[in-house]
Amino acid sequence: MSRGHARYQERHHGLSLFGKDLVRRCSSHCELCNAQGVKLGIFEVPPIESEPNFEHCIMICDVCTQQIESPKTRDNNHWRCLNASIWSPVPAVKVIAIAMLQSIAQQERWAVELLEQVYLEADEQAWLEEIEIP
Repeated sequence: MSRGHARYQERHHGLSLFGKDLVRRCSSHCELCNAQGVKLGIFEVPPIESEPNFEHCIMICDVCTQQIESPKTRDNNHWRCLNASIWSPVPAVKVIAIAMLQSIAQQERWAVELLEQVYLEADEQAWLEEIEIP
């Protein structure tokens, strides 16, 4: 087994330990779009640390994951759901929601209007500045 594969397996195992707590936290809903009854997966909000960090993990649906990771396939209307996520008490959810809005704001006026309502704590602002979403 390659060293890279072994590291992936270790990281995946470390993340899977968070699964039950994350599902409890999100009540089996996507933490970004609030979809329910769909497959959810753990998404690590950048920057990704060397060791899995529960505070950087959120549970999101495949649609949200695909659109974050593949901006060419992004449906900006899907992200209208962020009007709720930007007020999440979970910093990782709030920060990635605002990062997505910033990315979409270049094309969508409604995203700019949502961003005008946002309030961030200093540590959340610092985290947001470390995230790059195309």
